[in-house]
Amino acid sequence: MGIMDIFAQLSANSTQSGGKPEWLIVGLGNPGMTYENTRHNAGFMTIDALAKEKSTDVTRMKFKAYCGDAVLAGKKCLLMKPNTYMNNSGEAVAEAMQFYKLDMDHLIVVYDDISLEPGKLRIRRKGSDGGHNGIKSIIALTGSQDFARIKVGVGKKPHKDYNLADWVLSKFRKEELPQMEEACRNACACLELMVQGKTDAAMNRFNA
Repeated sequence: MGIMDIFAQLSANSTQSGGKPEWLIVGLGNPGMTYENTRHNAGFMTIDALAKEKSTDVTRMKFKAYCGDAVLAGKKCLLMKPNTYMNNSGEAVAEAMQFYKLDMDHLIVVYDDISLEPGKLRIRRKGSDGGHNGIKSIIALTGSQDFARIKVGVGKKPHKDYNLADWVLSKFRKEELPQMEEACRNACACLELMVQGKTDAAMNRFNA
């Protein structure tokens, strides 16, 4: 490793260990073993994949959430998994945004979408809650819907009469897990682009 590589690594470590984050990246889900690998936890799964990729962890409790630090494309980011259960996700997000005085255009939320097949992604710059309770809570408590989001497909209900809550709280089938792993990797690549202001490139590359 050359001297410039050493300085670059020291700089990255310094950025990661201290200072105000430039971006808040939130994955939505429900905490606890009961909800692991359930469809509603696609956001958590993405944050875990990102943390593993960046050799960090998301275990520090702050802002009613599990938090961790990572550097994406040279940008210091706070990774977050709200510990409030899905319907109150906005409590954690609003608290962190206010504490760090971040603008809404520096928030990215990753969450499940039943209108997309497992493994598919859809990136949006902003929008309504679309009936998703976690997004509904974030919009209500931040007072804005002007934040980027990555929707991760988890598959539609088997039939129209199937209870929606039962469906999103069901675990992925064994054959769906490789698709979800790929989706999480692709979502991580999206995040690298988005924090650089390259949302259009992320859309063009990954939008279903």
